[in-house]
Amino acid sequence: PVDGPSYVDVTEGGRKFRRGVRLWKVAGAVFKSETYRLLRLVAPTDEDIANGSGWPAGFVHIPKGTTAEWTKQLTAEQLMTIKTRQGFQKLEWQQTRDRNEALDCRVYARACAWLMGMDRWDGAKWDDLRAQLMPGTSDARPAGQPHRQPLKPPPPRPSGWLGKRQRGSWF
Repeated sequence: PVDGPSYVDVTEGGRKFRRGVRLWKVAGAVFKSETYRLLRLVAPTDEDIANGSGWPAGFVHIPKGTTAEWTKQLTAEQLMTIKTRQGFQKLEWQQTRDRNEALDCRVYARACAWLMGMDRWDGAKWDDLRAQLMPGTSDARPAGQPHRQPLKPPPPRPSGWLGKRQRGSWF
């Protein structure tokens, strides 16, 4: 879904930097399809949550304060079948509203998550992150307070330019 970086020359302040910026090509259609599929997931009822079934994997949680405009932007495109000049049909995402910044932000955030390897994280990694968000439920430290080993005092520095001398003759 995300191609490797292509290096682009950049001019800044009159100086040209060869291969100064890495650009990543994102397959937006893949992430848009995934987003729309995840938006169709049904939210669990309070009874389901109480029984421990939890939220479906990938469920898109939309906060209560979200405006109607943001929701419209998130759903501002649709997948349509287009007929080409050669008479073949192809699928293409077409914008149905003027603004689609929310959808674009979701696509780029998902591409970043893919580049970070979040798709390959195991359950232990997710449990660790969950414990950081809910500090009262486990012995894990809250986010921003990592466990640090106490520092050992540095060894004493040798005195003088000859180092520590023994009693008696030093030859």
